[in-house]
Amino acid sequence: MNDKYIEEQDFEGVDFSGTPLAMGHYEVCSFLSCNFAHSDLSGIHFTECTFRDCDLSMANIMETSFKSVTFKDCKMLGLQFEECNDFLFAVGFDHCLLNISNFCKINLKGTRFKKCSLQEVDFTETDLSGAFLDECDLSGAIFDHTNLEKADLRTATHYTIHPENNRIRKAKFSVSGLPGLLGSFDIEIE
Repeated sequence: MNDKYIEEQDFEGVDFSGTPLAMGHYEVCSFLSCNFAHSDLSGIHFTECTFRDCDLSMANIMETSFKSVTFKDCKMLGLQFEECNDFLFAVGFDHCLLNISNFCKINLKGTRFKKCSLQEVDFTETDLSGAFLDECDLSGAIFDHTNLEKADLRTATHYTIHPENNRIRKAKFSVSGLPGLLGSFDIEIE
């Protein structure tokens, strides 16, 4: 297959839901106010790209490569990140809506989530060691056999994490987050 190589291009206000993004390698590109909702991004490579104010909800990201990619102010509902190409997978999220997305078994070591909505996100068997979840809403998020060692959840809210099913050594939590850690023990915290 003869994929395109696109470098240092800016895409603004493009609706890729009707006309798909061309298969290829996108390096140091920026996507501003673009619509990728329900589009097919499978097999596309993004390296050091920025997505700002884009809608990627329900996009097909099977074998998509995200290498040092930043998402800011994006709507990303129901994305199946576990289907992405995991080679050099590195992402960052700032003010993003990621509800109902799936990060199962993904290496998110050191990943930064800033002011994101992560409601009902699946982090089963995910490596979140050293991750920073700054002011994130984790209502209904699933943590099962998740590595949270040295993760910072001091400003995260609405999480339920069972210490016996997850690795939380040296993770940082606030006092207000104790109910989310101790709720499974059926104790009262005042």
